[in-house]
Amino acid sequence: MTRHKFKELRPESYRHPLDRQALMNLEKMPGLSLLLKKINEYSIDRLVRVQVQGEDFRVTSANFPALHQALLEAAAILDVSPVPELYLHRGTGHIVSYAIGVEQPSIGINLEAMEWLCDDELLFLLGHELARVKSGYLAYQQLSIVMPMLKSVLSTTTFGLGGLAANGVEVALYNWIVMSKFTSDRAGLLACQNLDSAISTLMKLSGLPNEYLNKQTIDAFEAQARQFDANSISNLDRITKIVSFMNYQSPWGVMRASQLLEWADSGEYSRLLEFSI
Repeated sequence: MTRHKFKELRPESYRHPLDRQALMNLEKMPGLSLLLKKINEYSIDRLVRVQVQGEDFRVTSANFPALHQALLEAAAILDVSPVPELYLHRGTGHIVSYAIGVEQPSIGINLEAMEWLCDDELLFLLGHELARVKSGYLAYQQLSIVMPMLKSVLSTTTFGLGGLAANGVEVALYNWIVMSKFTSDRAGLLACQNLDSAISTLMKLSGLPNEYLNKQTIDAFEAQARQFDANSISNLDRITKIVSFMNYQSPWGVMRASQLLEWADSGEYSRLLEFSI
């Protein structure tokens, strides 16, 4: 399959409006600058990178050629340069991927991602993570990773854990991370250029084993996704939203599929492809 490539692709051309609004809300939080300052003080960026390099397998053209080629292809399609390093980490029983490193970005996937995903599905997943790099999201993504440690440190200061909760930094951060998945999924679709594969990837991310993936389960999943009303998210009361989005690492597969199908149905995805090469 010959895929379209994008020249000078701007993240704003595919950014989801809920992502944009949630990011604006996050950046208005008065406690955010303190958290980012603490990350710099404790050299969190370097520590996270050392942890990855010391634990995971760095993917090259020699050891995992298919994975390496998929990364190069996804980066070329989405116009991401330089290409981040790719790492492979141990199995967890479900598909996991990440993007870390503000100064030197790298992407990681686990053994299940390599074994459970076909070529198009792998491009979707890699495109999703490359979007985080391309959009400059990694500082905030990394903040979510170390938030438990930072809360412990800040609880002993005059700012205190109570101040964090009062200012809503944590809630705003986790809310934005969930909303940012919508943008990254759009990039994933632009990378694989196969809507069926994008949807099947979201199903696998949600925990459905490959042997249960068939026309009936896919049709039912799409029907459920089309019935999901994402507008209800903004109408959730504050307590419900806190409880829901504190579990920000969940795949949220149905909600994400609903937004991706809506974008494809709108024609915006097809219009972007028209401007590719």
